[in-house]
Amino acid sequence: MQSPSKSPKSSRPTPVVDVEQAEAALVEHYPRLVRLAYLVLPPSLGRNRRVLTAHALTQRALPRSRRTGEAAVPGQRGGGGRTGEGGRARALGDPAYAYMRLQVLRGALDACAPLRWNAWPKRAQLPPLLPQVRGLRLFPRSGGADELALDQRLSALSGAARAAYVLRGLEALDDAGVCAVLAAADCEDPEDALDEADEVEARYDLLASPEFDPCALQARPTDLMRRRQHMKAAGVAAAAVLVCGALLGLPGDGWGPDGAAAPPYAQNPAGQAALDPGQLTTAAVGAWKRSARTDFSMWPARGDLIGDKELLRRALAVWARPGESVRVSATPGTPAGAPPGPARLLYAGEVDSARVVLLYDGLRIVRYAEPKEGTGGAALDFARVDGATGTEANAVVVDRADGNIRYLTAPWITSVGVQDLLKPTAKPVAVRRSADGVTDPFAGPAQTGACTSWNALRLRDHTGAARLTTDLGELVPAHLTAGRPQAPREATAAQWSKSACSLATVRSHGVRTVNAWTYARQTLPEANGAADWVCTRADTWSGEGSRILAQFQTADGPVGAVAAKAEDSPACGSRDPKVLAGVLWKSRAGSWYLLGAGSKNVTSVTGSGGERTPGNVLAVRTERTAKARLTGTLADGTKVNTLR
Repeated sequence: MQSPSKSPKSSRPTPVVDVEQAEAALVEHYPRLVRLAYLVLPPSLGRNRRVLTAHALTQRALPRSRRTGEAAVPGQRGGGGRTGEGGRARALGDPAYAYMRLQVLRGALDACAPLRWNAWPKRAQLPPLLPQVRGLRLFPRSGGADELALDQRLSALSGAARAAYVLRGLEALDDAGVCAVLAAADCEDPEDALDEADEVEARYDLLASPEFDPCALQARPTDLMRRRQHMKAAGVAAAAVLVCGALLGLPGDGWGPDGAAAPPYAQNPAGQAALDPGQLTTAAVGAWKRSARTDFSMWPARGDLIGDKELLRRALAVWARPGESVRVSATPGTPAGAPPGPARLLYAGEVDSARVVLLYDGLRIVRYAEPKEGTGGAALDFARVDGATGTEANAVVVDRADGNIRYLTAPWITSVGVQDLLKPTAKPVAVRRSADGVTDPFAGPAQTGACTSWNALRLRDHTGAARLTTDLGELVPAHLTAGRPQAPREATAAQWSKSACSLATVRSHGVRTVNAWTYARQTLPEANGAADWVCTRADTWSGEGSRILAQFQTADGPVGAVAAKAEDSPACGSRDPKVLAGVLWKSRAGSWYLLGAGSKNVTSVTGSGGERTPGNVLAVRTERTAKARLTGTLADGTKVNTLR
């Protein structure tokens, strides 16, 4: 029997691919080929160079001669793959695509090979000459915790094993097809690569995430000060080069290396003070008991590494100048620049497999994390928290891993529990904390799949008040409230049980608070019970990008149905506490109705067919194909349209 690592010879003639066919395949499948190269390239390159190298390898894959031979195309797993995408099926049967894929894979595997002192480096092992982007760092959009975990697991594999995993998941090849492609790409032992790839959980659906899409990029500036200096006259520029050369040797007072930080770009007293760990400020233990404020400025410094000056030095240096290998994220509306002056130290300690530092500069919470061994794979996260007091300053994320979360809680928090909002009658599960205030890991809200649970954090403070917050993928959890927009109050799980799943729509949007307001209650036609009309409004830290949902919630429905939604609108808020929404609803007997409801200041509602009823609710018979268009009228005659 023939080994699967060997490509079987075919009696049919080998397909021939010319330059025009290869170019057509490149243009049609360019995003797919670049994603393949990006996933196979070693993560140690850093995300910016990895993106540019992936594009360079793909663009260099075109044949130089007019015609070139190509091996047989490996078949798709199961005859149709997992996703059933027509584009993938066509690609897998196209000899030109197979040729381009092979060339891209060869280049990516060459880039994975270590440099040798006794051999010239291959072209793929050198930084790409083209494409080049001056003044910007480019990297894909950040995904969730699952994508980060997969990227970390893939980084531990060899290049050939990463290629095997990607060919299985992205190209939907079976093991024989993977072996054939790897053998054609000059892989020494494809079967060993497959065995190594088997060690990583088969989360192939995550390979389609924006986290691994080098064609959908974010851009961040490089050293703006250096670029500005280079615009000056030649004489001044020459002097600046001498100064920068001297700065490369700083600091010389024993602070230690900067780890993953980029080279320094400027020197001034305020900037140097911000990078000095000795200048970090801290609050005294118990200072919050004597203060009228309960915010982040009253948090004492905690953790077993607050005296590690080298760790703090690295954290401050990376904050000021994150290198290309640093994974940087920021909530929308949060500046990601250097500290304006000495920051406040909140925490420094070991959490799971990382060393973590939490800093606060009056505007932002900054989290720096690095592996316990070395500084490769460091992460820097920013979250805007200006004006945070009380509940908004009760907890900060210190670690996420495998869907679990650890928080550092405020010193005034007396107990922590986890409450499943979809099970409001169940008692919260108590969560233990260390002496430093770090919680044990617990499962956060599910990010993918069906919404069968939604875990929220229930914090009880020194006053005895219990407050609900929820993780929305950011450093600071969002505060959940309920009631009229002019006077929201602390929410209970019952008030959020049918609206909790809608929180997934505002994940990673810089949300500060989310309020659920039951603005109307309606008796349903044909004695079908009653329904609540609920408006949820998510306000952000930046004040922009608010998201509003009007939901129709029946007594027997597990979750509410979204009736209307809007963005960047004052509706359903303290400035404009009015809302109107409508839905098409089917009774148990099979009759269709147009239902609508407005807030209490709506005195009449008119349907799309001209039906007008006094009060703030409407229920009229209609057809299934009708549109839920409504108009409301206020007491002063002002017209109100449905939320949108």
